[in-house]
Amino acid sequence: MSITVNGIDELKKLVGSELGTSEWIEVTQERINTFADATGDHQWIHVDEEKAKEGPFGAPIAHGYLTLALFIPLFTELLDVQGVTTKVNYGLNKVRFPSPVKVGSRIRLIGKLAEVEDVKGGVQITVDGTIEIEGAPKPAAVLQSLSRFYA
Repeated sequence: MSITVNGIDELKKLVGSELGTSEWIEVTQERINTFADATGDHQWIHVDEEKAKEGPFGAPIAHGYLTLALFIPLFTELLDVQGVTTKVNYGLNKVRFPSPVKVGSRIRLIGKLAEVEDVKGGVQITVDGTIEIEGAPKPAAVLQSLSRFYA
């Protein structure tokens, strides 16, 4: 369930708060192939289903950057900031991929609003995120995302 805030002042009150957990989404071979087409990264470990079965993970795996790209749709399930004119991704402080995401796996995001700092015309937020893999002992990604919201 999404947390909705109206404006920057309400957003600042959430610093240190857990934002919750998104719904699960499945990482299908079609999604992996579409990402490969968009990025030009057609490494066999991602797109060659037969060869990947013989590879180190026993199945095709998602690109790490696909997992990272899925942060945005997962994050939008957690926090909805109303009363701002513009929302932009600003970058990342750190990212790690502790465990590969095998085709057919389901992932979800757990988020925490770590920081809100003033920037010209708005604020920059830092979100600590963990992208979990259903049933896996280690997460797919651990990251710190930066976004800006302008009034």
